[in-house]
Amino acid sequence: MTTAAATTELLTVSEVMARLKVGRSKVYDLIRSHRLASIKIDGARRIPAEAVRDFIQNQLEEAA
Repeated sequence: MTTAAATTELLTVSEVMARLKVGRSKVYDLIRSHRLASIKIDGARRIPAEAVRDFIQNQLEEAA
């Protein structure tokens, strides 16, 4: 395991909802449309914090 992989923060859907100020269905919609990366661990959906930062950055770039 690399150091980067060992320090990657994984967020729950609820934590992503709070960070993006959106609802649960919107988070799952972003995941389904591949706009937000995620993984499944034994049935639990987890989103890397870096994926949330990348999503926000992409949205800002599109808005500019």
